[in-house]
Amino acid sequence: MANFVIDKLELTDSNQLYQFMIDNNERLQQFFPLTLSSNSTLEKSSEYIAIKNKEIEEKTNFTFAIRDKNNQQIIGLIIIKKLDWDKNQGEFAYCIGSEYEGNGLTSFAVKEMTNFAFEDLGLKTLQIIAHKSNLGSVKVAENIGFVWQSTLQNEFTPINGTPLDMELYELYNEK
Repeated sequence: MANFVIDKLELTDSNQLYQFMIDNNERLQQFFPLTLSSNSTLEKSSEYIAIKNKEIEEKTNFTFAIRDKNNQQIIGLIIIKKLDWDKNQGEFAYCIGSEYEGNGLTSFAVKEMTNFAFEDLGLKTLQIIAHKSNLGSVKVAENIGFVWQSTLQNEFTPINGTPLDMELYELYNEK
């Protein structure tokens, strides 16, 4: 994974982020509807980046780009969200471009961000919440060592859809 890097989104990434959303619209519709709608125009992508960087400063969410080092192209996003500083807990969300799926890149990104979350942020518990039909996401959780905890009833409702049960995986910082 030496050809890939995880870093902060910059305002100069607006075009790339917007294009990433267009290119992956269909695959992001079900589980990333808010991110999609927040990037539905180039102007909205610029606003999204500014908001996400403010959230990093405020330590409320950490949204990073997964990039190809060779051309700096955005190939995915990885997010630590739903931070609870009292419990030292956060939840991962991630997406990868269709042409990069199945290459271990999402597992690489989650592993890197797990280290960041445990070592730099001091989190003790990380969660991944995935639908059982999202086999790629389930595989990522298991590859990194997250352990299935429970089925969360009616946890997520897709736009114009019925509520879905989601699977909760957790990983604990044992240090």
